Amino acid sequence: MTDRPFAGKVALVTGSSRGIGRAIALRLAHDGADVVVNFRRREDEARATGAEIEQLGSRALLVQANMAEPADIERLFATVGDELGALDFLVCNAAAGMQGTMLEATVKAWDLAMNVNARSYLLCAQAAFPLLTARGGGRILAVTARIATERAFPYYGTVAASKAAINTITAYLAVELGPYGVSVNAISPGLVDTEALAYFRRGSELLERARALTPTCHATSALDVAAVAAFLCSDAARQVNGQVLEVDGGYTRLFL
Repeated sequence: MTDRPFAGKVALVTGSSRGIGRAIALRLAHDGADVVVNFRRREDEARATGAEIEQLGSRALLVQANMAEPADIERLFATVGDELGALDFLVCNAAAGMQGTMLEATVKAWDLAMNVNARSYLLCAQAAFPLLTARGGGRILAVTARIATERAFPYYGTVAASKAAINTITAYLAVELGPYGVSVNAISPGLVDTEALAYFRRGSELLERARALTPTCHATSALDVAAVAAFLCSDAARQVNGQVLEVDGGYTRLFL
């Protein structure tokens, strides 16, 4: 068994300049994959991620693209095709949203969450499909938040709606793409200590609560999420399709 099982593979991770996306990109590179690092505006962080990927012995291709813009998504995949000519793993991690109650929600907040989180997932899957099938199949993953789609998470309503859409898109893509050798799954990390969580009105409070109450006595980290992403990309997960896997140490199973 090689310690670089993804050698010769190509992965694209959207929103991979920091946080969970960065952790997934580095894990896939550690396992041998060349990685397309997508970012919207944090070029310095994307370059740092790319440098770490190359230190691991893999190739990094940095591509700026705003997931809210369909034209940018088209350009992203055109670049992948032109520069690398292949794709094996698509990880849709990029996310955006505005906090507030549902009564405070604006059309701008709704469109931002839906376009970046849900619509881009569909458009990326559509654009990735010919590249994946040209290689005999592949994996599509999305990052979701079941912690907020089946209960009311504070000030997260419009984003939660987009995450619920991700869960549904996952099920439909899994059924439609499965016959072509492409499996589709989503990962639901629960509460993870990332820079994004710091922007939540009650982010630090909610994180400390999760740290104190998670049944495994271990707060979920970006590395935990990346490990599951690597598993889902592996041959061992070929029969895992259409699932939303919760990676939260059992936190969301508590009655709180």
